[in-house]
Amino acid sequence: MRAKKVSPVELVDHYLDRIEAIDASVGAFITVTPERAREQARHAAQAVRDGSELPPLHGVPTAIKDLHLTAGVRTTLGSVVYADFVPPVDDHVVTLLRAAGTISLGKTNTPEFGLPCYSEPDVAPPARTPWDLTRSAGGSSGGAAAAVAAGLVPFAQGSDGAGSIRIPSSVCGLFGIKVSSGRISNGPLRGDIGGLAWCGPIARTVRDAAAMLDAMAVPMPGDPHWPAPPVTGSFLAAAEREPGKLRIGRCITPVIDVAVDPECRRAYDATSALLESLGHEVVEVEPPFDASLKESFITIWSVLPAGVPVGPDDEHRLRPLTRTLRERGRASSAPAFTAALAAIQLGTRFAIAATAHCDVVLTPTLAQLPRAIGGFRDDDDPWAEFDALAAFTPFTAPYNATGQPAVNVPLQWTDSGIPVGIQLVGRPHDEVTLIALSAQLEAAQPWIGRTPPMW
Repeated sequence: MRAKKVSPVELVDHYLDRIEAIDASVGAFITVTPERAREQARHAAQAVRDGSELPPLHGVPTAIKDLHLTAGVRTTLGSVVYADFVPPVDDHVVTLLRAAGTISLGKTNTPEFGLPCYSEPDVAPPARTPWDLTRSAGGSSGGAAAAVAAGLVPFAQGSDGAGSIRIPSSVCGLFGIKVSSGRISNGPLRGDIGGLAWCGPIARTVRDAAAMLDAMAVPMPGDPHWPAPPVTGSFLAAAEREPGKLRIGRCITPVIDVAVDPECRRAYDATSALLESLGHEVVEVEPPFDASLKESFITIWSVLPAGVPVGPDDEHRLRPLTRTLRERGRASSAPAFTAALAAIQLGTRFAIAATAHCDVVLTPTLAQLPRAIGGFRDDDDPWAEFDALAAFTPFTAPYNATGQPAVNVPLQWTDSGIPVGIQLVGRPHDEVTLIALSAQLEAAQPWIGRTPPMW
């Protein structure tokens, strides 16, 4: 665009055409905003013609997860209760992405209040992985990942409270970053109570994700956590430097007693071998977590949705899982909630110390291959559904509790063409090492040429 070989208008039209042609089968979007996007694209194209100083991502299309407020655009939170809600303000991250020059094409699919790890809300069709349209795109950033994997946008904003960026990135064959606690602001309305959920990028390449992270990682006045900026000056610069020889601790024992699918284990072993071939020291580490943290995590995970405003006349319209978690959250006392926070903090301090001798920790991203559409939902027994979700994702949520950065790297696929992601976890606030290592892995075993059949 800076060389005037393609215009923002051409790009926006290209992706809107793809959305019109493909999204009915993928279910990536809840709301598409073509008029708004085309108007912004015209302004962006005029800025190029005028020779104006351009922001770093000028004219690049993207999309915003439908959990996050966008002024003047319907924001459903994945719920029929909010089907007609149009917020008057932006979330801070939305403002930052616009300031960086991106043009949002709409709001991406997400489950109700972002609670389960599949994106099949009552307010929209299910989000499907473009690699196999019978299977879920994961969640809760399932629509964002489906949009990127299907080529409907180059990259998309997601958020991650228990794996919600890494899970759909694994299922859809993408690179996704769960940032350190506080790296990206939850402002202006969301607080950091619980410290679990943070926004982050989902992209097809490490460099694209790093560039997007640079745009998003700007604190808002009043934020309680302000991590130091990257030592490289930018996260994009981290993607362009060698990581050096690292000690990588590998662990495939999940925090709860569940079986790991042989395909996930194969991907884990293949990635370990690739890391060793690149000169890194790969060592076994003891599991840093134990199952005692599960009840504390459930308490926190239940209290947070209990705070979402829903009128008494609308409560029955919520999904059974949502209602069950809200009931548990409302039944928790303040001492029980603070005790759960304290237990999580104590356990995660020990966990961080247990792997402090490693630069990076390697695990599978998921314990199972992606489920069929509808494969998780259990309205008759929501707690059985919750347990099934936990068995699918035992490797992701612990690192939301510790606040460490973690990424999904799309290095492996099954013989039938299903992506199987690998999780890399960094030291607290050290996204730089994760990005540099991921870029090295991408160069050694490129995945950009792999596209789903619908591409």
